[in-house]
Amino acid sequence: MGKKIKAAREKIEKGKEYSLEDAISLVKESSYTKFDETIDLAVNLGIDPKKSEQMVRGTVVLPHGMGKKVRVLVFAKGEKEKEAIDAGADFGGAEDLVEKISKGWLDFDKTVATPDIMGLVGKLGKILGPRGLMPNPKLGTVTFDIARAVKEIKAGKVEYKAEKAGIVHVPIGKVSFDIKKLYDNAKTVIESIVKAKPATSKGKYLKKLSISSTMGPGIDVDIASLGKGV
Repeated sequence: MGKKIKAAREKIEKGKEYSLEDAISLVKESSYTKFDETIDLAVNLGIDPKKSEQMVRGTVVLPHGMGKKVRVLVFAKGEKEKEAIDAGADFGGAEDLVEKISKGWLDFDKTVATPDIMGLVGKLGKILGPRGLMPNPKLGTVTFDIARAVKEIKAGKVEYKAEKAGIVHVPIGKVSFDIKKLYDNAKTVIESIVKAKPATSKGKYLKKLSISSTMGPGIDVDIASLGKGV
């Protein structure tokens, strides 16, 4: 174990659960890399992800964004393509973009599509699907309200989905963010996950919560310290 990693881990008391604010402060203090790390929130949920009715997924707009430029591609034609570009989309088009992507071009981070174009976009399923780039009506990325979808993504909209073990991972910002911004982002994400609780989920819903930076150790958060309604 390197000296920097060891020094970072020594700041964290083993087995202790910290308040969300203190945990964020420790993540910032224990960051030792030269690049601006992403801070990740991990929530272990009391669900059975094998049951479709207990799948937890959703989207949430971080009040202070993610701290990075997100390249948005919109599959649309005519006025809707213009609407997308006017709203801040980086790329807009239909057949031309489908052909370009089918040849290996993937210089974008998020996609949005109008419903009438999805038949065309479906041809890219094997390319976009595994990369999490396929537009999805459940996530608000298949819509005729293109301007709103683009603006939300640019403002810091993030997606989350429970993995096989029932754990949700969501980025909440960068180490360079101040504690208040990271706290606001984290609380917003947690509240969204709580609202997404499946009706069939019994027992304790939020089982464990921790935060970490890209290269740093995980820090457990005291769920009780989050207050009522969480």
